[in-house]
Amino acid sequence: MRSLEVTLMVKHLIRACIIVPGVALLASCASLYVRSDVNHALIASVHCHTFAWVGSFHGNSPLRNTVANPLNENRLRAAIAAHLSGGIQPAASAADCLVGYGIGSNSVADWGYPYGWGYPYGWGWDPYGYREGIIAVDLYDAKSRQPLWHASVEQSLYGANGAEAEKRIDAAVAAIFTKYPG
Repeated sequence: MRSLEVTLMVKHLIRACIIVPGVALLASCASLYVRSDVNHALIASVHCHTFAWVGSFHGNSPLRNTVANPLNENRLRAAIAAHLSGGIQPAASAADCLVGYGIGSNSVADWGYPYGWGYPYGWGWDPYGYREGIIAVDLYDAKSRQPLWHASVEQSLYGANGAEAEKRIDAAVAAIFTKYPG
């Protein structure tokens, strides 16, 4: 009788060892939260069939400092163009819409939970800081230069390069275009 109980316990332990990491893996693949805003008054009257880039951060532009890695800028442009290619084609001139983008980060201070209640650690909240990365895409009417759509997602590229940066940028742009109104 004891061996049956031990066998059942071992089976449950093995199942737990398989299920818990699987659930943790799925939880880590949680989708990115997208913030989006649409100019409803204008979006219905503007039809975007072609697009051009608003600009870039190349050269001596003061905005160049917001993009730490020029390769990530190229990756972001390629990802955006790939998502637009289904309905909007690039145009060398006289585009219907303009596409802007941004990659940035800032330091955020937040307040954490106290370590304990009482001597020597408790009785207070300690601030902690972290870096928040943001990737954004904007769509403008080319004629009026008015914004049509803005979407952003928190996605840090800090320390990422190569395939890892491309993976994070692609995931961010894919999440952003789930809110695309077109």
